[in-house]
Amino acid sequence: MSNQGQRSRLTGTITAALIAHRFYIQGRSKLEIAKEFGISRFKVARILTAAHDTGLVRIEFDLPVPVDLSLSDEVRTAYGLRRALVLNRAETRADRSELRRRIGALAADLLSEIATPDDVIGLAWARSVNAMTESIRSLPKCPIVQLCGVQAGMDMRDRSVETVGRVAAVAGGDAYPIYGPLVLPDRRTNDILRKQPGIAETFEQFQHLTKAVVSIGAWLPGESTVYDALPPSERDSIGQRGVAAEIAARLFDADGNVLSTGLAQHVLAIPHAQLRRVPEIIALGYTMPKARAVDAVLRSGIVTTLITDANVADTLLHLAAHNPPK
Repeated sequence: MSNQGQRSRLTGTITAALIAHRFYIQGRSKLEIAKEFGISRFKVARILTAAHDTGLVRIEFDLPVPVDLSLSDEVRTAYGLRRALVLNRAETRADRSELRRRIGALAADLLSEIATPDDVIGLAWARSVNAMTESIRSLPKCPIVQLCGVQAGMDMRDRSVETVGRVAAVAGGDAYPIYGPLVLPDRRTNDILRKQPGIAETFEQFQHLTKAVVSIGAWLPGESTVYDALPPSERDSIGQRGVAAEIAARLFDADGNVLSTGLAQHVLAIPHAQLRRVPEIIALGYTMPKARAVDAVLRSGIVTTLITDANVADTLLHLAAHNPPK
């Protein structure tokens, strides 16, 4: 290269650096920069793009939360979500209880960030949702509503009645618990309990929900609260109908279609139609046994935000690539 060419290249690099500094550091607009340098704003845009492509400008993120931004955006795009938060690979390498805590902490950060005083927030029973509530330090004053009954035999600290109370205390808003079991023996018992004043008051709040936090369960032992609460004969019968996933006692097949199995007649839980009308549904789905269940629920279109781990995210991208969600 001639000396003149080298000087031209050096001058171009310096100009690009100055323009990039004005834009990224000083916060100047492209139009302002264009006027200063006597060029069009379109040329400013081209110079900024070239500065990034050649490595003159490197954009780095130092997030206070352990999220893989690239993987998150890939999952969000693949399933048409509003948001996806993928716990990074380093954080994913943990035992199940610690992974649950980290997923819950990430959900707590998000909910604290997006909640407003105008919200009515619903919480489903799940260990990950309970872990989220342990990490919540602040919320605007708003009602907190329990979405389903509790599983018999669970430790008191893990029951959603206590979870709803804890979150309502942080928010300073009203708590709407469900003092009743998740699974009931028959439809008649269900109808009777739903008419009880406290439970009826909570069910009345379902129509006002603006945000809900749920957990995605797989139809496997230990992977779904509902599965574990049912007698073996009923869970096997439901399994034969093709159930792949569950959220808040609502069942989905592998394609994301809602399954009608009769279960809805004897569970104390938000009806599917009302859950689907909630504008923002944050779903927590993590660990590999739940990967296909997460895929199924995302295909239903009911979820707006997913919080998961890197291993599940990898599987989701593989499944979406081979069978793109509609």
